[in-house]
Amino acid sequence: MASNHKPSASRPVSRSGIGLTGRPPSGIRPPSGSIRVATGMPPGTARPGSRGGFIGTGGVLSSQIKVADRPVTQQGLSGMKTGIKGPQRQILDKSYYLGLLRAETLAVEIKEFQGQLADYNMELDTLQLKLDSLNVKKESLEAEIAHSQLKQEALLLHEKLDELESHRDQMVAEDKSMGSPMEERERLLKQVKEDNQEIASMERQLTDIKEKINQFNEEIRQLDMDLEEHQGEMNQKYKELKKKEEDMDSFIETFEETKNQELERKAQIEANIVALLEHSSRNINRMKQISSITNQELKIMQDDLNFKSTEMQKSQSTARNLTSDSQRLQLDLQKMELLESKMTEEQHSLKSKIKQMMTDLETFNDLSALKLSGEEKKKKLHQERTVLSTRRNAFKKITEKLNTEYETLKTQLQENETHSQLTNLERKWQHQEQNNFVMKEFIANKSQESDYHSIMKNVNKQIAEYNKTIMDALHSMNRN
Repeated sequence: MASNHKPSASRPVSRSGIGLTGRPPSGIRPPSGSIRVATGMPPGTARPGSRGGFIGTGGVLSSQIKVADRPVTQQGLSGMKTGIKGPQRQILDKSYYLGLLRAETLAVEIKEFQGQLADYNMELDTLQLKLDSLNVKKESLEAEIAHSQLKQEALLLHEKLDELESHRDQMVAEDKSMGSPMEERERLLKQVKEDNQEIASMERQLTDIKEKINQFNEEIRQLDMDLEEHQGEMNQKYKELKKKEEDMDSFIETFEETKNQELERKAQIEANIVALLEHSSRNINRMKQISSITNQELKIMQDDLNFKSTEMQKSQSTARNLTSDSQRLQLDLQKMELLESKMTEEQHSLKSKIKQMMTDLETFNDLSALKLSGEEKKKKLHQERTVLSTRRNAFKKITEKLNTEYETLKTQLQENETHSQLTNLERKWQHQEQNNFVMKEFIANKSQESDYHSIMKNVNKQIAEYNKTIMDALHSMNRN
């Protein structure tokens, strides 16, 4: 930090070290009204008492610094006046080189601080890797233990044993000697993390147990309601199924008889139609064979023919009706067969449902056994809940105790001189980084401002042109 360097007691105060004073007029140049600004180093980086101006406050360096207002050089010579603005600083005085040396010193200090910080970070990373590997190993062991009830019980016993042994070892260790603050801090942090994880696991288990208890109570209540509703509904359904089964049985029993009757009726009607057709054909043949008949016989035969024609038309219409009835009955027969197959399947399914309902009814009739098992599970879960609540309270007390010890160690660590020095070094390193960055920007800006090569080229070009013009003028004068 720029403001942390102590001023040298043997170094005399320079002519511009107290505030911002005006430069006395030189013997060659008349007095100037401009105020001399400290050069060589940016404000805030010079040591107190040197030619850099006022005492810095130790903050971040400002890059808004103008050196162009300096009217004369350190030796009192006035600068060359040109038509354009010339280079800002062409003479590097003592303060400039002192600033460069100081920047190098600060860079060395920054590298040292960076090395120390890198060592601390490596040590911290090593400890973190060890902690991560232990956590992974712990999680794998917990996963193995979670699949075995015996291992869980053994784990509980081991935890109790480890707790007692750790308490004993802790008391013995406290009696012998206290460990280093870093070791105590690491141990307490690890213990707090483990306790927090175990408390969270216990709370999750307790929540799961509560949910299971509520679920079992809801199932018992639902079973009671279903049993009461099921008994009434089951009797009604049984009666309906019984009635439907009787109807189906009667239909199946009379189906063959009805089918045979309809087939016989159809065959009889077909035989009558054939007989009438044969009789009509014979009568037509007889009429052709008769060559001579009387009018009365013709009239009788005509009436007979009309009657037979009417009967034949009736027989034909009857045959058509019987054919349509036969087709309709065939369709009805197919529908009945399909319905019979469906009813058979439904009957089998209903019988299986009735069998299942009877089995469920026998199971639900033993309501006392169901209630007894539910009460036993409820009591067991209540006991587990009580045990877990007791363990949770014990862990909370242990956690509170460890938190208190952690806060105490944290306070001791903050009061430790090494920790304070490390914190101060980190702050100094950050501040030096800021100063270094600002210094680099300042040097880059001033390097750009002091770049005189372009102006030098322009001046040389103009001088060459002037010399050429003078030589041409001399040659022309000599010729004249």
